[in-house]
Parts: sequence; C-alpha cells; structure tokens
Amino acid sequence: MGDNIIESSIKAAVDDFKQQKSGAKILLKAVPGCRAVRRAEIRDGRIASIEEKPKHPKSNHAVVGIYMYDETVFEKVRVLVPSGRGELEITDVNNAYIREGSLTFAHLDDGGRMPELSKSLLRAANLVAGTKTSAEAEPALSSKPEKP
Repeated sequence: MGDNIIESSIKAAVDDFKQQKSGAKILLKAVPGCRAVRRAEIRDGRIASIEEKPKHPKSNHAVVGIYMYDETVFEKVRVLVPSGRGELEITDVNNAYIREGSLTFAHLDDGGRMPELSKSLLRAANLVAGTKTSAEAEPALSSKPEKP
C-alpha cells in the first residue's frame, strides 16, 4: 500500500516470516473507530477473516498494507475473480491463506501512520517533509519554468 508511512523497523516481522515454512504474514495496527480500512478479525490467536472496509468492523485491527508471501501466492492470484469494482483484491489473496491456515500476523504498535485516518494526512505530510510545520513546508513543485 502506498498510502502508509512506517516509522520504525519491520525487521523482526520479516525475520519471523523467514522462519515460517510456508504461508504469508501481514502487519496489523490497532485503529479504533475508522471504517475506511481493511479489518482483520482475530480469534484464538489467528486471523479468522479480513474484511474490505466494513461498515461495521468486527475488530479494531487494521491491515497496514505490508504483506509477505511464499511462492504459492502466484497460484492464488491466478484463480482470483474480479470484485464488484472490477479489480483483483489483495484481501482475497489474504483470505486464501486464511482458508489454508497459513496466514500469520504481527502488530505494528509504534508510530506507523495510515493517512486515510482522521487528521493524519497533515501529520504524514509533515513527517515526509522532515517534520516541518505546515507554515514551514516548502511550496509545491511547479512544472512551469521559473522566469529569469
């Protein structure tokens, strides 16, 4: 996902995935109250389902958008059917791993940001701009050449 900003290392999650014999791993973040994100329902320490931007989320576990897959991901993608939006959905890939019992997860408990969430677009922009305040932020680039 290109709209998330991760401020800390995900090395521990990646190293943990490398120790898995097969399957997939995703990162989650606790995000209460927001419906505009994918949600993972966790039961008995495992992901039971993932919903695509549910109106009534079953949990506060947002799917961050960092996915790690084994080589069987290509088999799973080949049999996907386009959604109602006419797109192949990453949620369907993750749910295929859930059905075979091979999807694991780790929590991103630090300062990762999901800009679609309330008031975090400005914070994310400031973070990318080097944590300048909005008054200090550099003006947008223009495609017009400067006049001498």
